[in-house]
Amino acid sequence: MPQIIEITDFESPELDVFARLTEVQLRNRKDPQKGIFIAESAEVIRLALEEGYEPLSVLIEKKRLYGPEQKIIERIGDIPVYTADEILLTKLTGYKLVRGMLCAMRRPVLPCVEEICKNARRIAVLENIADSTNVGAIIRSAAALNIDAVLVTPSCCDPLCRRAVRVSMGTVFQIPWTHIGDDASGWPHEGIERLRNLGFKTAAMALSDDSVSIDDPDLMAEDRLAVIFGTEGTGLCQETIAECDYTVRIPMYHNVDSLNVAASSAVAFWQLRVK
Repeated sequence: MPQIIEITDFESPELDVFARLTEVQLRNRKDPQKGIFIAESAEVIRLALEEGYEPLSVLIEKKRLYGPEQKIIERIGDIPVYTADEILLTKLTGYKLVRGMLCAMRRPVLPCVEEICKNARRIAVLENIADSTNVGAIIRSAAALNIDAVLVTPSCCDPLCRRAVRVSMGTVFQIPWTHIGDDASGWPHEGIERLRNLGFKTAAMALSDDSVSIDDPDLMAEDRLAVIFGTEGTGLCQETIAECDYTVRIPMYHNVDSLNVAASSAVAFWQLRVK
């Protein structure tokens, strides 16, 4: 049975994971086996549990202990469940809890690129996308539109940061993903060569005079395709674009030059899906 613990001391070290550790500290690059991430809301936590993620502790508004969240609490085993009123939890964390529940969970050991791409035909590569909302939204679209896997470059936002997990609506637990390139030197040249060795053609989503339309017949007919998206504002690195087999644009109207990267990913995933 879970241990229900009412919060009386904000400085308790057991609450550091929710209140005082940064995303970088939670991630624990020096010792990935001890890495933690935060899942927010009962539905997201439920999906994580169903996919086998290990819960470590919970923070929940007192009024939700016996609401729909009770089913989640009943299945998490003998772990601490810290609780207080909404105002106190907002003061503790520094933000209002979405649907009043957080769960600290053990980070998984990520598979290698070759493992998750072995049988894939359509994959997304996220290059240096720093905005957690965009990363979460792209992963949600990838899951919804049947992309087989997502790869993130070394400077990309962590898909398991709290906001990215929440925006993805928990689909980050369902779609295979991993890092490509252990450090900045591993992308783009080595990473794109790695994808080519796995049989993928690469498509850079970028505005360019020599780009092809997203509905180009040859592009759509590729058996294995890696679609690469860049960060807001600057887009993909020129070196990445030069390395790719295709440079791809989405036709625009009314003098609009481009879409937000999350919106463009949804368009690309739909158009380039395997039919």
